[in-house]
Amino acid sequence: MADDARLVNEIEALAARLADARASVDRRFVGQDDVVEQVLAAILSGGHALLVGQPGLGKTMLVDTLGTVMGLDTARIQFTPDLMPADILGSEVLDVREDGTRAFRFIQGPVFTQLLMADEINRASPRTQSALLQAMQEHEVTVAGENRALGRPFHVLATQNPIEQEGTYPLPEAQLDRFLLQVDIDYPDRATERAILIATTGTLDEAPHRVFDAGGLVTAQRLIRRMPVGEMVMDAILDLVRSARPGGAEAPVWVSDALAWGPGPRAAQALMMVVRARAVLNGRFAPTLEDVAAMAAPVLRHRMALSFAARARGERVDDVIARLAAGRSRMAA
Repeated sequence: MADDARLVNEIEALAARLADARASVDRRFVGQDDVVEQVLAAILSGGHALLVGQPGLGKTMLVDTLGTVMGLDTARIQFTPDLMPADILGSEVLDVREDGTRAFRFIQGPVFTQLLMADEINRASPRTQSALLQAMQEHEVTVAGENRALGRPFHVLATQNPIEQEGTYPLPEAQLDRFLLQVDIDYPDRATERAILIATTGTLDEAPHRVFDAGGLVTAQRLIRRMPVGEMVMDAILDLVRSARPGGAEAPVWVSDALAWGPGPRAAQALMMVVRARAVLNGRFAPTLEDVAAMAAPVLRHRMALSFAARARGERVDDVIARLAAGRSRMAA
């Protein structure tokens, strides 16, 4: 009982700090509550996020603001077709000392940070994109045969433009799967855009303030993993992920016609983590079915692909996810 009371107190304290963090972010990134919630959930879960949206929607400003609010060291890489792996990881240079002896010295690349912004990640070649695979999964990189640990915590927030595809390279499925969430950023509605005009075109510029530091964030991430998850929520996660696999025994018949391939076990792991984070962000002590429904699309949309027939019919991955989630809700009811 004492342990349960301590856990409740710790979650309450974290929820209060997160409310402060969200308020600080919202003062600069106006009116995009779902986007802020999803990115914070990815960071609290210890993962990475892919931000997809047209130019001018504030993706870069969001990452910069989060770096300040979460108290993390940040770095930015502008991905271009001529970017090389060494530009990300770093390289060894030959130093000549005063006594004439020579030795190699490693110069760290921008990946040696705590919050890395990979801007327009799909503009780099697959070879360069693959330089992030080990970093994102194992939090270390291998350069010149030596494993080098990255900062703690380590998060990648990558941006991608969905409309301008000339001179870009599709992200490999293995790399997409390493992103905990794909966060789609859409145009704001009229009221939100009005609030943006008022907040950003005057003489006052709302500056974010630091709420966390690196150590505090790591502690929060450990706390998220200790949160209880009920059997109903866990079954909902398994039902949803397993129903999205074409040809699977638990998939509806229509899924094989709609999807070319579906999500693997990492999707269930990701959903298990982010529903906990969303619960804390909303001041609750355990996740609910509402959290599963809210985080289903960000977790699954980049881990499944439409079939040729579905693309020809004009279907979208998010429509398939919504249909699956609705079907599971009816079965639960």
